[in-house]
Amino acid sequence: MKKVAIQGTLGSYHDIAAHNYFGQENITLECCSTFADVFKHIKENNLSLGMLAIENTIAGSLLQNHELLRDSNTRIIGEYKLRISHCLACLPDEGWENLTEVNSHPIALMQCRDFLDSHPTLKVVETEDTAMSAETIRKNRLHGHAAICSKAAAQLYGMKVLQEGIETNKHNFTRFLVVADAWKADEMRHKEAPIDKASIVFSLPHTEGSLSQVLSILSFYKMNLTKIQSLPIIGREWEYLFYVDLTFNDYLRYRQALDAISPLTKELKILGEYASFKTNC
Repeated sequence: MKKVAIQGTLGSYHDIAAHNYFGQENITLECCSTFADVFKHIKENNLSLGMLAIENTIAGSLLQNHELLRDSNTRIIGEYKLRISHCLACLPDEGWENLTEVNSHPIALMQCRDFLDSHPTLKVVETEDTAMSAETIRKNRLHGHAAICSKAAAQLYGMKVLQEGIETNKHNFTRFLVVADAWKADEMRHKEAPIDKASIVFSLPHTEGSLSQVLSILSFYKMNLTKIQSLPIIGREWEYLFYVDLTFNDYLRYRQALDAISPLTKELKILGEYASFKTNC
């Protein structure tokens, strides 16, 4: 049975993503308070895997997780994209007329801004997790409180769903990464689907045209850049780390592309080589 560390609690979107990704496999979830705790758990239990959100179509990238991934001894072994649909849930014996406060994770609140703006009398309070908000309200019988969470979380904690699909943008997806300790990632690699995607990170000298040279080489080798994210390097003025996701049809050509850009980069690191998530969304 696989152990999978997630940020959040049972019923969270990380929980849903983990069970969807592993399908019929039996998994045990290790619920962590923060993303840093997820990596700490894997370090202390190197047989465990981790599932963490890395970007959302509305909220953008989770920059902290890029840094945590780079600094850790983990590798990406897979990805999953989950459609995020929020609902408003309250205690089973309450209704709209009782509500005074809405609790949820800051990103979920942001994704439901139009809904919240249409209910200006409700006090909005940020919490650590969507599902945990529902769990806390039910456990402590917080009258007048409602949670923005998944429908699965509402059902799990016996909450009444007052309204579904309250997110502003219905094309709301979160991309999750599956990570493992470096040695375990190598062990699992041959068991996974064919590799057609890689995540890398590198820095560049502060010279004119340095980034365009790297991008030109990747284009020459027919690498498809699905994402590029820059983050400043603390303590080094005007220098940046570039996090890049590549997809490709030829693994050898991809490795040749890395060899070609290596002399132009600094601190080049492969964060993971894995099978991309196939979706029609």
